Amino acid sequence: MPRLARRLGHPVSAWRVLRGEHLHRTAAAHERGDYPRILTYFRARDFAIEVEDERWIAKIKRGDYFVDVIFNSTTAVTPVTDQWLAGARAIQIDERTIPIMSPTELIWSKVFLQDRNRYDGADIAHLLLKECEEIEWQRLLSYLDQYWEVLLIHLINFRFIYPTERKRIPYWLMDELTGRLAMKAKLPVPTTKICRGRLFSRSDYLVDIKEWGYADVVGEGERTDGRDE
Repeated sequence: MPRLARRLGHPVSAWRVLRGEHLHRTAAAHERGDYPRILTYFRARDFAIEVEDERWIAKIKRGDYFVDVIFNSTTAVTPVTDQWLAGARAIQIDERTIPIMSPTELIWSKVFLQDRNRYDGADIAHLLLKECEEIEWQRLLSYLDQYWEVLLIHLINFRFIYPTERKRIPYWLMDELTGRLAMKAKLPVPTTKICRGRLFSRSDYLVDIKEWGYADVVGEGERTDGRDE
């Protein structure tokens, strides 16, 4: 796999060969309706199809091989859009031209993967290190505008890992995010107890919802008086 990653010209590969002869390959599709068209196209050509999870993934199968058709994230907060393909790079694999995501969208696709069984923070740190000049920083911020604290977490993580490489992160972006942090610190705390941990992991924060009275990303939770303890 390291040789394949080098051929891709990317520090992180979207292709993985797993469990012997099984080839797992990510295919971009659009939530607005492209993925049903893709499945219909292949079913008409005698491929087996499966909608594994309506929120984010379907499969096209033939024998021992299958392709994942991914049109969102597991938490349904990072839908695949035309922009993902507009900024794609073209690479050559076995005489075929294959588009791969730009580092901007690749980071966006990974920021919420913080499960005990899979943490993509190292991938993001490597992308920031090796692809910083190719990242569309304003677009990345627009993707994460609602979840800007998650972006700040990864940038601080990068600064800690590579103290000599801090200049790779634009000063204006750090100023913007730390300014938001300072401003938010002066606001009242929410009156509804919310746990957004399940955007990172479905299972690791389940106890917060089931036993500790916190609301999930959607739903009701216990009320507080709005004051810091």
